[in-house]
This record gives sequence, C-alpha cells and structure tokens, in this order.
Amino acid sequence: MNEDINTLRRILKQSKTIAVVGLSADWWRPSYFAAKYMQEHGYRVIPVNPSYQQILGEKCYASLRDVPEPVDIVDCFRKSEDIDPIADDAIAIGAKVLWMQIGVINHALAGRPPSFPFR
Repeated sequence: MNEDINTLRRILKQSKTIAVVGLSADWWRPSYFAAKYMQEHGYRVIPVNPSYQQILGEKCYASLRDVPEPVDIVDCFRKSEDIDPIADDAIAIGAKVLWMQIGVINHALAGRPPSFPFR
C-alpha cells in the first residue's frame, strides 16, 4: 500500500497538466468535482468532451488528439469498455499516465505495451 501511495505522490508532484476525458459541466457530477479540485490546487485542467465548448473556464476539446499542448495525465471518466481508444489517444499524444476511476477496469489494456507507470 505504501508503494502505491508513494507512486501516486510522485506522479502528482511531477505532473502539471491533466486532460479530463468525459468531464461534465454539471457541478454535481464526480468528474466536475475532481477537475475543479485539481484546478484549485494548481493543476492545469483540460476538458475533453465533445458536448461542450467550455468547462471550468477552460476551452473544451472533442478528443485528446485535438489538445494542442502536452498532457501529463489523462484522467478518464468513462466506462471500462470506452478505455481502449482513449488509451490509444493517450499514447499518441505522449501522456505519461492514464488514470481510470475506481471500479473502471480494463484487463486487456493492463498487459498492452507501452505500459503507463500507474493505472
């Protein structure tokens, strides 16, 4: 457990930019709460959701591949079956970490190279 906590701390310390895939503009949704919290704690949050133009004062992008700047963490608020193409996009843009929410598991992705340092 300590190893996981230390890995998490290292990732959060070394990362500055988080693309949040599936970010909702609805304040009561978990994605909104998480993104707002990270934004308030100094992280650059980039919304990725084709349904919106702007969320949390930031321009919203239709896909990860549309984001015009480097991304450290891709935070996914999507179902397990939606993760494969998001992982492909995260790899394509050079993201260092693919973060899935509690309960989102994709066993096929776990063994697929290249490996992300933390899931």
